[in-house]
Amino acid sequence: MYPRAFHYHRASSLREATEMLSQLGEEAKLLAGGQSLIPLMKLRFANPAHLVDLNFIQGISYIKQENGAIHIGPLTRHAEIQDSAAAAKITILHDCAAGIADVQVRNRGTIGGSLAEADPSGDWATVLMTLTTDVHCFDGKRKRSIPLRDFVKDAYTTALSHDELVSEISIQLPPKGSGGAYIAFKRAAPVYPTASAAVQLTVEGDTCKEASIALGCVGLTPVRPSEAESALRGQRLSEKTIAAAAEAARTACDPQSDMRGSAEYKREVVGALVKRAVEAAVRRARGEQVEVSHLYA
Repeated sequence: MYPRAFHYHRASSLREATEMLSQLGEEAKLLAGGQSLIPLMKLRFANPAHLVDLNFIQGISYIKQENGAIHIGPLTRHAEIQDSAAAAKITILHDCAAGIADVQVRNRGTIGGSLAEADPSGDWATVLMTLTTDVHCFDGKRKRSIPLRDFVKDAYTTALSHDELVSEISIQLPPKGSGGAYIAFKRAAPVYPTASAAVQLTVEGDTCKEASIALGCVGLTPVRPSEAESALRGQRLSEKTIAAAAEAARTACDPQSDMRGSAEYKREVVGALVKRAVEAAVRRARGEQVEVSHLYA
């Protein structure tokens, strides 16, 4: 199916893009990588009257380390993050970028577009919830910084106003002795996960000093299983401790049955993913080079 007719607009700056959104009204949409919007338009689930293209704006695709944080431009492609030495300092970022869909999608999709879409099945919000992440926004007149936990409001809903856009994502570098891992379970590479788990830990000896866990595809927004985090935080890391965290994560999620599996099936998958991600994160926190990849049915 072809999308409905629309007017195309090419922005030359973020300010001009916000001005276009303001002038064109509620029927205008931003075009970044297009990996979410274009398929919806082809299915006619989304029918914007105007598209404002961000792809010709200079200087909004970058990855840099400054002041103890990784700063990423909104139009930075997933593949650029996958190949970035700066982003690799936070291993969970590489896990996420390298595991998104297939090569074609990774070369077109953007981190800013993914966060602004707030798709419950997306990867970036789940991963970045385990880190200290701020989303920087701009409406042409003022800039503001929103913690990611306050940016994602609901499924496909963010704190952005209509004429506001994502101008940067900043992620604080974790402290020494930290490691993370992101693992999803999929039927095939191009499809969204059945469930996913992101884990970020700080370890001192055999003790977990800090733990952050987020679960994807099992709620309208990424799920933070606080009891699973508490099962690790301040505890000696052992098979029993990790199993307790996995069980707490399994019971914390609230998935819906769909074509990807029943609710109970997804809970079981979550428990297995959290266990694997914790084990990989612990080894990475101890300085080991551990390869992590998604699981496929």
